Amino acid sequence: ALLHREAGKTLLDAVAELREAVDFLRYYATQAEGGAPRGTFACISPWNFPLAIFTGQLSAALAAGNAVLAKPAEQTPLVAWRATQLLHEAGVPATALQLLPGAGDVGAALTSCPDVDGVAFTGSTETAQAIHRAMAENLTPGAPLIAETGGLNAMIVDSTALPEQAVAAIVESAFQSAGQRCSALRCLYVQEDIAEDFLRMLTGAMDVLVMGNPWDPATDAGPVIDEEAAEGIRSYVAKARREGRVLKELDAPAPGHFVAPALLRVPGIKAMEREIFGPVLHVATFGSEELDRVIADINATGYGLTFGLMTRIDDRVQHVTEAVHAGNIYVNRNQIGAIVGSQPFGGEGLSGTGPKAGGPHYLARFRAHPAEAPA
Repeated sequence: ALLHREAGKTLLDAVAELREAVDFLRYYATQAEGGAPRGTFACISPWNFPLAIFTGQLSAALAAGNAVLAKPAEQTPLVAWRATQLLHEAGVPATALQLLPGAGDVGAALTSCPDVDGVAFTGSTETAQAIHRAMAENLTPGAPLIAETGGLNAMIVDSTALPEQAVAAIVESAFQSAGQRCSALRCLYVQEDIAEDFLRMLTGAMDVLVMGNPWDPATDAGPVIDEEAAEGIRSYVAKARREGRVLKELDAPAPGHFVAPALLRVPGIKAMEREIFGPVLHVATFGSEELDRVIADINATGYGLTFGLMTRIDDRVQHVTEAVHAGNIYVNRNQIGAIVGSQPFGGEGLSGTGPKAGGPHYLARFRAHPAEAPA
């Protein structure tokens, strides 16, 4: 209920998030033995996964033996409070896990505190860079920053792709959670040979999306997080509308922080100056001989979080997955919803510092190297 009311999560998303939080607890618990802790970790989590990422960060830090100062997003403090309460009831000492709700000033204080021995952060690339600078000036040299940030995530659909499968995956990747996932699809490349029919099918699939109260089982997409976010996305789409680039736009319910899913035409990913964190999908077309140029343009963004490929050519799968620089690459499925322990999640370049959450190397970053271990 808190995920519905505070974060706008649909029923499907809320259940999946609860399961992911439990998966993190179980997965890191199995790796809790071995290695010395670093000391005290500041864990700064986002509003778009206010239970799963919040729990994943702090459970990894605790499993490695650290104390945790948990700072949730200011938009979702109640979910974090309830999770912390449950962890305390389950036996985590209050002295080992403390909740520090608040705005950005709380996070800034934590990441500038010399008594903090490491920081785990999920959020924007710009904030991660600011945290890195603050840590360099105030924390002990070598204090780790474990950061997972955003991305300009792309998908390529070639002429051999099964269109029904591709459309379902695209709608899920771009519009589930109202597009508020760092892994969400932002730029779709469709081979020009199939583009007209394929886009007709895609816009038809958009027509059946249901927006409304997130606790209604019929709802496919709820509101975005707040009015500031909604206005920013609406302004971006309005500019595209003035430029004649809107291919499809739904009607959003009123009142509330609802933003209509939109499909915008772009010449390519190079035309996207920043990540739009909402239900906005950009689409470009490419010729069969331009595949390597498309891959080069995707890599040139500097981001590397998720990538999707729809094709039935085995050689193309091999070629593209070896060439694309992204932490999580998905073939013939959606590109959201990585599974803890099965699909460790994280990016490279501007999208994260690695190692991946929910993977075998994550806990090592929360532990001291032998030379750093406390006496």
